[in-house]
Amino acid sequence: MLLPEKSHKRRNILTDEWVLVSPHRAKRPWQGQKETPAIPEATYYDPSCYLCAGNKRANGTKNPLYKGTYVFTNDFAALNMDCETEGVREGLFQTQVEKGICRVVCFSEDHSKTLATMQVAEISAVVALWQTEYETLGAHSDINYIQIFENKGAVMGCSNPHPHGQIWAQSSLPNEVVKKEKTQKDYYGARKESLLQAYLESEMTLQERILYENDFCVVLIPFWAVWPYETMIVPKKQQEAITEMSEEDRWYFAEAIQVITKAYDRLFNCSFPYSSGIHQAPTNGETHDYWHWHMSFYPPLLRSATVKKFMVGYEMFGMPQRDITAEMAAEKLRSCIKVEKESCSK
Repeated sequence: MLLPEKSHKRRNILTDEWVLVSPHRAKRPWQGQKETPAIPEATYYDPSCYLCAGNKRANGTKNPLYKGTYVFTNDFAALNMDCETEGVREGLFQTQVEKGICRVVCFSEDHSKTLATMQVAEISAVVALWQTEYETLGAHSDINYIQIFENKGAVMGCSNPHPHGQIWAQSSLPNEVVKKEKTQKDYYGARKESLLQAYLESEMTLQERILYENDFCVVLIPFWAVWPYETMIVPKKQQEAITEMSEEDRWYFAEAIQVITKAYDRLFNCSFPYSSGIHQAPTNGETHDYWHWHMSFYPPLLRSATVKKFMVGYEMFGMPQRDITAEMAAEKLRSCIKVEKESCSK
């Protein structure tokens, strides 16, 4: 595919929105803010960590002496189920009740771990817990969507370095999911084919943004990526939700997570920060044969471990903009994956 070398726009097929790409800005000088590179934790157990096994959390609850994964309801949840107030609609002022359950998922009892340093079997156990939580929370009559996500690193607002993520289950569909619900449903209705299935087949033919693949899934930089080294993991065959993964699928998915997170760490030689999340079918009891679940990683680092991408100014008031193309980013990340494979084979 012949792509412009000057500024151009790219369409995000999942949200029907556009991103401005400005490749010529990649070489501009930087005299702005620089972050402190993340230094991996070196201790297995931190007595001051409220997520470590056996420690007390902020509300006084004591964690069990867990091994492997551990999940609990967030002590300071953004959503709860005991909403009694009805919504308000007075002229232009409108509110709606939003019920929900927020869960914290500890990936490991080892305080020093990250997904990048965990074994595939350990990551697979995390994915198995995600599947269980999706099924259990989604069975609740007031829960219609499950958002699984992780904020890694202080620069992404993570308040605790212990390896963990979150699950927010809520009564309505969040904004980003509403967009993806519409685009996927419209495409499937017109062609009887998954939107991401068709997209993935095109990407596999081009091989310009593919980073890694195994028997179950593909890791790629989406054509419309906003964040400098944004990536997406997509199952090769359509699945509506992560609960459709078999044990073998789960292993391959865990392997893909390990590959991309290790590549991130190698890119700028630091514990790479990111926000990641899984978008999948709602749990509202309706048919969702048009959904194709996927996991996205949104890392903020732009040029080095100290220079990040700021979503400000034009991005706030106009539209998303990026300096390096998805193809440039793919080339760099592929080289990191190649080096990792070579070092492992020695």
